[in-house]
Amino acid sequence: MTEDKKYEIDISIRTVYLPDQSDEYGDRHVFAYTITIENTGTVATQLISRHWIINNGDGTIQEVRGLGVVGEQPLLKPGDSFEYTSGTVISTPVGSMKGSYQMVAEDGIHFDVAIPEFILSVPRTLH
Repeated sequence: MTEDKKYEIDISIRTVYLPDQSDEYGDRHVFAYTITIENTGTVATQLISRHWIINNGDGTIQEVRGLGVVGEQPLLKPGDSFEYTSGTVISTPVGSMKGSYQMVAEDGIHFDVAIPEFILSVPRTLH
């Protein structure tokens, strides 16, 4: 087995627009996103921190860094998954997010896991 297969994490993302918390005329668009983090490798790994790049449709970028996710630093044994829901607010009807999780494996190896870019879009904004 190659080294990189030892430290393999799959990320899946679902987004939902929250109209009740948004104000389209006040440039406040609220989205929830649910992320599933699955350890498909062979070594137990802990999520230590996160780094987000949030891009408004007007080109404004906000970066967010912090420990863990939703107040937790989950330990994922091989085959385990962790799912959480969080949210973000952008000032345009369409934007995107991407980033990375900083992980440490039980054998002491530190590595980053890319969070693939996903689109935040008010319904009926994109075709």
